[in-house]
Amino acid sequence: MFKLCLLLSRDLCVLPVADVLHQAIDGGADLIQLREKEMTPREFCEYAKPLIDICTSRNIKVVVNDSVECAMALNADGVHLGQADMPVRLARKLLGPDKLIGLSTHSVEQAEDAVCSGADYIGFGPVFPTPTKGYHKGLGPEQLIMVRAGCELPVLAIGGIDAENAWMVPRFSGIAVSSAVCAGLEPRNICLLLRQSRV
Repeated sequence: MFKLCLLLSRDLCVLPVADVLHQAIDGGADLIQLREKEMTPREFCEYAKPLIDICTSRNIKVVVNDSVECAMALNADGVHLGQADMPVRLARKLLGPDKLIGLSTHSVEQAEDAVCSGADYIGFGPVFPTPTKGYHKGLGPEQLIMVRAGCELPVLAIGGIDAENAWMVPRFSGIAVSSAVCAGLEPRNICLLLRQSRV
C-alpha cells in the first residue's frame, strides 16, 4: 500500500515545515501524517490547512494524527489513531467508507484486532529504540513476521527507523519515519535512501 510515511512534526524540523514536506514528497514519501501533540484544535487547523493543500496539489495522501474532528474539518484523506483514541468503528461511522483509518499497534494481538475493527492499515512498533517516543527498547524486526502471519492489513513499521537500519525491516512492510527526515538538512536525499530499502 504505502512504502514511506512521513510523520511530519514541526518541532523536529530543522528546515521550514513546508520545505521538509516538499522535499520528502520529492524523495518518495507517499503518505504524510500530520502529528502535532501540543497544539489546540484551532492552532492545528490553521497550521495544517496549507500543508494539506500541498499534499492535495501533489496527489499525496495525508492523514491527521489522533483527531477525527480535525480530519473531518480539514477534509484530510483520513486519520491515524492510537490505542487510546476513538475506536476505529466509531471513527469509520463519522468519516465514512472512503477515508483512510490507520491504527497504531504494539503487539500481535493488537494487530489482529485491527483487522476486525475495520482499519485500513496498521502502524507497528516501536521496531527499534526511539527517543522521539521515549522507547529505550524496540520490539525488533522479527516481530513484523509474526504480525504478518495474523494480519492481512498493510503494515507500516515505525520506531527508530533511519537510512542505516531500514534494510532490516522486511520488505512486505512500509516504513514510517519522523526525526530521521524532519531533523535532516536534506530531507529529499534521506527519503530517497529510505525508499531504496523498499525496492
